[in-house]
Amino acid sequence: MKINKVLVILLISILLFSSVSPLSADDDRSYTIDDAIINLTVEKSGLLHVDEAYLYSFDGEFNGVYRDIPLKSGERVRNVKVTAEGAYPVLQETDDSGEKRLKIYLYADKAHTRKIKDCKVKIHISYDMENVVTLFNDVGGLQYKLWGDEWDVGVGHVKAVVSMPGDKNNTYYLNPSEYNKTSSMKGDTLTAETTSIPKGEFYELLLLMPLSDFDSDAPYAKHVDKNGRAMIEKNLEDSIQSRAMWAMSFIALALLSLLSPIIAVFVYLRYGREPEVAYEGIYERDLPTDDPPVFINAMMKSHGLGDPDMEGFQATLLDLIDRKVISLDVQAGDFSTKDLILKFERDDLKDLKRYERNLYNMLYSLSDGGVLNMSELDSKLSSESKGKWFMGELDNFYESAKSEYLSEETVNRYFNNRGSDITMFLAFGGIVMAAIMLFLGFTTNLKAGIYVLAGGAFLLVFSIALIFLPDDIFGQWTPEGRVFYLKWKNFKKFLQDNSLIKEHAPDSIVVWKKYLIYGTALGIADEVYESMKMKIPDYADYDDSVLVYHYYGGYHMMHTAYDTGYSAANPSDSSGFGGLGGGSGGGGGGAF
Repeated sequence: MKINKVLVILLISILLFSSVSPLSADDDRSYTIDDAIINLTVEKSGLLHVDEAYLYSFDGEFNGVYRDIPLKSGERVRNVKVTAEGAYPVLQETDDSGEKRLKIYLYADKAHTRKIKDCKVKIHISYDMENVVTLFNDVGGLQYKLWGDEWDVGVGHVKAVVSMPGDKNNTYYLNPSEYNKTSSMKGDTLTAETTSIPKGEFYELLLLMPLSDFDSDAPYAKHVDKNGRAMIEKNLEDSIQSRAMWAMSFIALALLSLLSPIIAVFVYLRYGREPEVAYEGIYERDLPTDDPPVFINAMMKSHGLGDPDMEGFQATLLDLIDRKVISLDVQAGDFSTKDLILKFERDDLKDLKRYERNLYNMLYSLSDGGVLNMSELDSKLSSESKGKWFMGELDNFYESAKSEYLSEETVNRYFNNRGSDITMFLAFGGIVMAAIMLFLGFTTNLKAGIYVLAGGAFLLVFSIALIFLPDDIFGQWTPEGRVFYLKWKNFKKFLQDNSLIKEHAPDSIVVWKKYLIYGTALGIADEVYESMKMKIPDYADYDDSVLVYHYYGGYHMMHTAYDTGYSAANPSDSSGFGGLGGGSGGGGGGAF
């Protein structure tokens, strides 16, 4: 039950995370970069002159923008100039380790008193870069990202114009190729245009030029004393092949996610189809079998078939109350209320089953001298030590019931769970694989990442759905178990159908008590109780402990006590509070 909730929370968290925008969730501002124009001039001296123009569309009020220029070892940026169309800019330069930041404040007026709002602004940035062009012994090279992968938003279109120092024997490569729209080389000028580039992607130029086009000393270039052309071309080919391999892998992973439902279908066809049986009953008015309530509870569950739960515990308690093993009384409480009192007066428990003795001793331990006020049960279990003790005693009850009535051999006599076991393995394996696929999809800059993201999301949803499906979808009842299941299913349907109960209402309060006990085991105690109140107007006059237990809310008191005990036994961990990096919140950057 708890793990199912965790998985649902995990899915919701992933969906929420995937929808986070660069601006805060409560910020009604937004912006786009519609176009980028990048002009590069490679000079004979090895200096690279860069002219950039970005067309921003602002929706809402902004202070300005910033441009981060990464710098490798030895690289320098100088002569920075900024102009703007549609706003008045003020530049602030910051040099950090491995990066130059250009913070550009934008104003709507020349006096710099009003911020920009709901407008388009074209930002022009120019600068020179040293030690970016690399001269090897056999070739000159420029590897330059025309669009970087660290922008907070994508771009609608990029146009690049590159001027080279010579007009012959120049070779260029533009990657990733999926963003190429057009490109051409005419003399000493390369022109390229792209499709839209999403956030987190890059677009890179690799340009190879003859050494003879550069000055002999080329003071602003980086000089490397070895041959470079073969190495560069091999590295480029390896990178392209690696990228293609990853892209194909992502597509293959996305297709493999479809294997999970295919396997599930085969499991259903092999293990899930039920055997034909002679039983054709429409409903059952009497108890179909004489099995104890805890057995019915465990065998009629949708999930975890064969494992009793809290409803089985409650039904067993009601059965012990009905058999007078535990006495029940009502006493006046505070503020004109009534308290429900359980009394434990028996010394000899030899005639009880072990799981019944466990229940008796567990509740007796919570009593005061053999008297337990159920309205106080919640507070008795509020401490961590008591909560853990309570959950441990519940586990003892469940294990005792399983050893006496629900052994593996007994459960297998009724139900073949091989198919449900396979689908549970398939579900949890699918969740792990989906997590890997989503991680790869979120972290890659490959366009094919969308396929692995889609496949991972589908696999996660499908795997979680498998966990919530009833066990008998992929498991299979034996012929004996099928008849057992259909009879108890029809009995449950009878208890839930007011028209059937009205037509075949029992005359004896003894039968109603059995309905309540087994309705509790089947998880429909409230429905049975409401039906009983409608069919027996004077039910409150019956001085019967089982009815009194429901009338004064014992069923809900016990469930509340269970929730308290579980929460107390599993407190939230706050041991990391106060450590560096452990606080709430956080943030990032973008337009400001």
